[in-house]
Amino acid sequence: MKSKSRRRGSIGATVMFLFLGAGAASAGEADVEKVRVERASNGTYTFHVTVRHADTGWDHYANAWVVKTPDGTLLGERVLYHPHVDEQPFTRSLSGVAVPDGTRKVIVSARDSQHGEGGRSIEVDLP
Repeated sequence: MKSKSRRRGSIGATVMFLFLGAGAASAGEADVEKVRVERASNGTYTFHVTVRHADTGWDHYANAWVVKTPDGTLLGERVLYHPHVDEQPFTRSLSGVAVPDGTRKVIVSARDSQHGEGGRSIEVDLP
């Protein structure tokens, strides 16, 4: 009888592991859905970025978005300090981003705590 009980426990643990693993995998990568840019009078920029990611909790969530030049130079980073499980998509802003003279476009991408960057990014024309 004990061996059947152990087998059931082992099967249950395996099924639970597969289920939880599939849930984390299905969260996928963080995607940028929308970007709005404003130029301040001092020449810096404010970015309002909408991100979508199937956050599952602290173990897998969109944890930042970044603004880069087309050659990959980091201009700004907005860290997201907690999961947004019940708020999708969500928009957060970053002000005071200095952009080198002559830069006409930037690329905004998001990252998550398991995959890093890799979801949909958006190339934006600066105003």
